[in-house]
Amino acid sequence: MKILIADDDPQILRALRITLSARGYEVITAGNGIDAVNAAIQHHLDIFMIDLGMPQLDGIQVIEALRGWTQAPILVVSGRSGAADKVEALDAGADDYVMKPFSIDELLARIRALTRRVPRPDHTLVTHIGDKVIDLAAKSVTSPTAASSERIRLTPTEWQVLEILVRNAGKLVTRQSLLTEIWGSEHITDTGYLRLYISQLRKKLEPDPSNPRYLLTESGMGYRFQPDETQLLK
Repeated sequence: MKILIADDDPQILRALRITLSARGYEVITAGNGIDAVNAAIQHHLDIFMIDLGMPQLDGIQVIEALRGWTQAPILVVSGRSGAADKVEALDAGADDYVMKPFSIDELLARIRALTRRVPRPDHTLVTHIGDKVIDLAAKSVTSPTAASSERIRLTPTEWQVLEILVRNAGKLVTRQSLLTEIWGSEHITDTGYLRLYISQLRKKLEPDPSNPRYLLTESGMGYRFQPDETQLLK
């Protein structure tokens, strides 16, 4: 697994290169945005770790450049803690966001989660929420019983919300992205819509709706579908 770490702090580059190399990753480093883009062009990379505050090209510009030709996972690792910075990075094409200082265990877990998700053909896109089976090709959610499979009815809008989250399994989907895709850009401030539909989906799908395990809220940012590790999209 080949990973690019782009950060203008040489100590962070050195520490992460040693840590990730010891865990079997092949590490490429870049100290500025231009070097990061050039490294991406020269190497076939599996995942990118991008800092936002880099010279020459900042992290957002690097993400936008990468998204012009690759869908490899992008993990932002940044000291910027503002919600606006996170939303901007995610809307630019990043898949996840970790704030500095971070624990190495959390960072490794985020990397594992991103690298597990390999795009699959739609006709086999099936995953689970507990014992409920979500089939994106059939546009159905079923709950198996001893004798048969009971179909769970979702409204068209509930299905749209669920499908977007499931297709981005493990990734943070911003509220703005969901609102724009479902209702259009003129509704990007209507976050009450999302709270309502997420609440309804949890009531229908979560084993314990008051303590959601799969349909998670990322405070101030959006929502994430987090499948069980043994039940990834297949």
